[in-house]
Amino acid sequence: MSGSPGEVVDEVPVDPGTGRIYAEGWQSWSPATWHPIGAGGRRPAEEWEQLMRFRPGTPVAATGVQGEGLLVVDPGGGEPARCYASADPVAVPTVHAAVTGDRVEVRSTGPVDVRAVPEGAEAALEAFGDGLGVAGLAAPPTVWCTWYRYFEDVTAADVRENLAAISARDLQVDVVQVDDGWSPGLGEGLAEGETFGSLAALVDDVRAAGRRAGLWLAPFLVGAETTLAREHPEWLTGPAGRNWGQDLRGLDLTRPAVQELLAGHVRRLVGLGIDYLKLDFLYAGAVPGPRHVDVDPVVAYRDGLALVREAAGPDVYLVGCGAPLLPSVGLVDAMRVSPDTFHEGGEDGSTGLRGLMPLAARAWQQGRLWVNDPDCVVARPSYSQRDRWSEAARTLGGLRSFSDRVEELDARGLETVRTLLADGGTAQPLPRGRVHDAARLAQAELAT
Repeated sequence: MSGSPGEVVDEVPVDPGTGRIYAEGWQSWSPATWHPIGAGGRRPAEEWEQLMRFRPGTPVAATGVQGEGLLVVDPGGGEPARCYASADPVAVPTVHAAVTGDRVEVRSTGPVDVRAVPEGAEAALEAFGDGLGVAGLAAPPTVWCTWYRYFEDVTAADVRENLAAISARDLQVDVVQVDDGWSPGLGEGLAEGETFGSLAALVDDVRAAGRRAGLWLAPFLVGAETTLAREHPEWLTGPAGRNWGQDLRGLDLTRPAVQELLAGHVRRLVGLGIDYLKLDFLYAGAVPGPRHVDVDPVVAYRDGLALVREAAGPDVYLVGCGAPLLPSVGLVDAMRVSPDTFHEGGEDGSTGLRGLMPLAARAWQQGRLWVNDPDCVVARPSYSQRDRWSEAARTLGGLRSFSDRVEELDARGLETVRTLLADGGTAQPLPRGRVHDAARLAQAELAT
């Protein structure tokens, strides 16, 4: 798509030198930042990125800046900021801003509220967040996670070793969370992997040690080569990218048999004593494709997430990840607001801080839409970004987590972890000044 999407909803005179535009991304891993006037937004380089990092089925315009459900124009020069947003979590229009001379033309594919906010751009975002009416966010737990040390090779023995080390060093960890690798996935019935060990026995050990048990799962995603996909192809909907050596498909969350399957699995896991669930790759529930009930994919997604919320119960802490953002409001306790700390090849920190820009840009969401999860701190000496990332996670996020083999932490790494965990995180909004500074940091990161 080369042109701007939607109908014109506004034209705003701007100062090209001081004006800026905030564009919200579709999901946790999508770019989000403040753009200088005239700058272009980030776009997927390959088809899989459109599916897994942007909004599936909605190409990004070749010019201008594009947001999903939320865009703010700061004209510069002290003029009121202009906010374009939908407060309906299942009506998420694509909003596009492009410069024409000394004006920004704003288009939208659907209805948006247009609001002028004299107090400024950060205040416009905060007012939007406050208006969504999310109240009573629970204080987040502190978390140790397996992922960035063990990845898919994790075993119950690895977890027990770290459980003992956490206690021996008196680290203030509430939740011991097993990430991907414990099971071949939903397509194989969420059974434990051959080398992992007994999940139920591990949960008992975690709880006996005075900690809470947490678990990763991708409830809306199925590998195209799995048993479930072969036996029930009618349960699947559109393509959802590729991972684990196979193509991925979204689950049809409108189908009663799928709903029963999901609710049953969640209840079983909670019944084991797990009360913290990291729900990953959630975007798969909203991919375009045929469904048993002919509804908008966003409607299907939100209904599916509401089903998981109900099945888990109010006392289970839910963390969304890879999740459509605005359609998830009110259904999760915390939300990943950035990409993974690193991917393969970035274990030493040489690829920089992938998550800093969106974490800083989305600082206004903290304590309003959910608790912001910046992703895990990695504090071992081999990770060169440990000091900078731990500072960013501590000051801009609300959820505190780290992912190391505790025995491999040096004195500095242990002190980094203790500092990270010390205040236990927060469910409160960040101060206005910190949100303002974070916005400038996000825009600066865009240029690097």
